[in-house]
Amino acid sequence: MKPREAAGGGHTVEVPPERLAGFFERFAGRHGGIAATEAAPDGLRVTAGDGTTATAAVPFEPLEDPSVDALVAHALRPRRIALLLVRLGGHSVGVVRDGRVEVSRTDRHLVHGRSAAGGWSQQRFARRREGQARQALQAAARDAFEVLLPRLSEVDAVVLGGDRRALGELREDRRLAPLFARAEPRVLDVGDPSRAVLGEAAVRALSVQVTLRAPS
Repeated sequence: MKPREAAGGGHTVEVPPERLAGFFERFAGRHGGIAATEAAPDGLRVTAGDGTTATAAVPFEPLEDPSVDALVAHALRPRRIALLLVRLGGHSVGVVRDGRVEVSRTDRHLVHGRSAAGGWSQQRFARRREGQARQALQAAARDAFEVLLPRLSEVDAVVLGGDRRALGELREDRRLAPLFARAEPRVLDVGDPSRAVLGEAAVRALSVQVTLRAPS
């Protein structure tokens, strides 16, 4: 995934576990070595000799020791993860082990875009759209309940992705409370859910998000 701007400045990258050690070696080489490594509220902060920081958001907490070596070992640990990806009109759910999809279900439902028309026509269109969106979310909740809930005791973590508003509405479904109770704080930014997108998310779910910031 391409780097993206980070809140508060700098940019964030996703680093696969197998590349994490090399990432920090290159970081140290470019910025005058490592001056300090410390636990931070938002993860593990590594400060280079020139003042540049690399803050890793620790996935699947807790991290037992605030060090790069411990973070790498933690990220490389084998895991089975439940994935729930939802956007308006589409969803994909699955259980993945070490980045490979073991079981999944994907579905799409037609949800019309917003209408620029006015008057009664616009109101009828809005009601129809709301009905379509409600049916799409009900289908997503059903598949999450049928595919993920029975396997919840077998997974190490739950990772969410997609539209936060849609995920927020799914949280209101009491059947899914055990699923959301175990969800990681991060939400993956994904496109329209599909089997291919689920496969990409299966790999990204294991990656470590690192935010790089220049000295202030």
